[in-house]
Amino acid sequence: MIKDTLDYIETFTDGFKPEIGIILGSGLGELADRYREFAIPYSKIPGFARSTISGHRGQLVFAEINGKKVVMMQGRNHYYEGHSMQDITYPVKVMKKLGVKTLIITNAAGAINKSFRPGDLMVITDHINLMGSNPLIGPNDETFGTRFPDMSEIYDKDLVKLIDGVARSLKIDIKHGVYVASSGPSYETPAEIKMARYFGGDAAGMSTVPEAIVANYCGMKVIGISCISNFASGVSTKKLSHDEVIETTAKVRAKFKELVLNILKVL
Repeated sequence: MIKDTLDYIETFTDGFKPEIGIILGSGLGELADRYREFAIPYSKIPGFARSTISGHRGQLVFAEINGKKVVMMQGRNHYYEGHSMQDITYPVKVMKKLGVKTLIITNAAGAINKSFRPGDLMVITDHINLMGSNPLIGPNDETFGTRFPDMSEIYDKDLVKLIDGVARSLKIDIKHGVYVASSGPSYETPAEIKMARYFGGDAAGMSTVPEAIVANYCGMKVIGISCISNFASGVSTKKLSHDEVIETTAKVRAKFKELVLNILKVL
């Protein structure tokens, strides 16, 4: 399948070799719209699952941004949509074969850390996988990575420092934290969030971890950035909704976009 996928994509790329990949989360797809040179819908690409979530365009976008050749996933597929772990991480393997060395993964997340507020940006320093599965289960392809990959530093510490410097230059008060992933689609219960906080979690979401695991397995450097879109269950009395996620990410879109653009300058 990977050969069929690459052969199809290469009919559009005409020698374009991206070095950086970006996965754009809920409400953050505008970056791809602004810089798009050409785009391929997931529905046309062999091996790609279709995104069914509002706010996720569902296409692979190629662009040159600040002198860097970039491929962006404008929307992602999720485990809770009924896709397998292998299906939702397949595009990461494709990025690896296209030449991507650094992957920037973004998401919208709920604040577990009580000092965080909706609208904050958080650089991910580590994660906790509560999704009940792992994308590396199954036969291993040694052309991607080893059977038992080390996960002691998924989110590159040097790149975290680089992001801190970029954020300071932009006067963005960026947070650091541990991202906790559950399968969804239901939001976590107050008891589950209390448990996640006890475990050391700072933000909760339903994505990113499978992609980060596979990117690290493939030898990519990984950057994770969460837009804190709401308080997680039990942190406030407000009911949770996807509309709130979209509304908050829209409000901080300019700040997020500025951060990513300036990160690309220094990578």
